[in-house]
Amino acid sequence: MQYRECFEIGVKRLLDSDIREAKLDARLLLEYCCNTDRNTLLAHPEREVSEEEQRRYFSAIERRQKREPLQYITGEQDFMGLHFITGRDTLIPRQDTETLVEEAMKELHDGMEILDICCGTGCILLSLLHFSNDTRGLGVDISEESIKLSGKNAEALGITGADFKVSDMFSEVSGKYDLIVSNPPYIPNHAIETLDPEVRDYEPRRALDGGEDGLCFYRILAKEGKNYLKRGGMMFLEIGYDQGDSVPALLSEEGYKHVEVMKDLAGLNRVVKAHFY
Repeated sequence: MQYRECFEIGVKRLLDSDIREAKLDARLLLEYCCNTDRNTLLAHPEREVSEEEQRRYFSAIERRQKREPLQYITGEQDFMGLHFITGRDTLIPRQDTETLVEEAMKELHDGMEILDICCGTGCILLSLLHFSNDTRGLGVDISEESIKLSGKNAEALGITGADFKVSDMFSEVSGKYDLIVSNPPYIPNHAIETLDPEVRDYEPRRALDGGEDGLCFYRILAKEGKNYLKRGGMMFLEIGYDQGDSVPALLSEEGYKHVEVMKDLAGLNRVVKAHFY
């Protein structure tokens, strides 16, 4: 079977399963299974696809038809121009979260110490370390599998200065930091069933569930975070689009100053920045 024929069959199967990005997903899966690149479809549509490549490809298409996220099938996702390994035990890095990194980078100076709470794949901390010099950081997560994956990503990216530790929020954290960053679970638990199947049925619920009102982890971050910030330190938190009032209020009540909300590329509330003096 030729390359383009495989692609077209994959597109049709995904369209029949109401996959929104059918053409893109079919192409990316074909490239992943055949170890090719985006130019192959245009430049070499007649390329013969081996039986083994076909088997892998149509198996991957079937998984995607069941709404399994593309990033769990391929085991990879780009974030901040870096290539991250993904796994079923961690939230998939999202473009929205790049807003948090970009805002933190505006305040990032060489030699700083960073604490990443709920680090998942390590994408936030590792991106900040990659784009700075002599910076060190600690990433913590309640999931042992997440911590293992963060370490693998640090090694694969050749990033030094990062340590990762299993910790229930701040329970195993010591010392003080210049920056605290976090993308905590923030979906109200009653709203999880309304999410897309890719998220609801496949991404780990513990990385989504923010309690009854979605603010459970922000309360902990606001109350305990100041104990781990140096004077003049700052906290950067990703938030849901409708939490632009509630999260800043929690931080202000705990004594943080100059609390600001930043928007993402879609114009939605996405990051809260706060100072501690």
